[in-house]
Amino acid sequence: NHAAKFRTPMLVIHGEHDYRVPYTQGLQLFTALQMNGVDSRLLFFPDEDHFVRKPQNARLWWQTVHGWLGKYLQP
Repeated sequence: NHAAKFRTPMLVIHGEHDYRVPYTQGLQLFTALQMNGVDSRLLFFPDEDHFVRKPQNARLWWQTVHGWLGKYLQP
């Protein structure tokens, strides 16, 4: 499993109805990261697919991504 080699903090975002990547793969990745002590967060949308389209979910997506980047890309 390649996830066992990851060390970089990772934000995993997934929709349950994703037709390109099964949501179970996102959950497996997040679980592997957590088990290996990699700082990670899962943002899961049970009502979205590969793209986040609903306005309330899009706002949460932007807030989460900006917060994550702000945490790790500080000078």
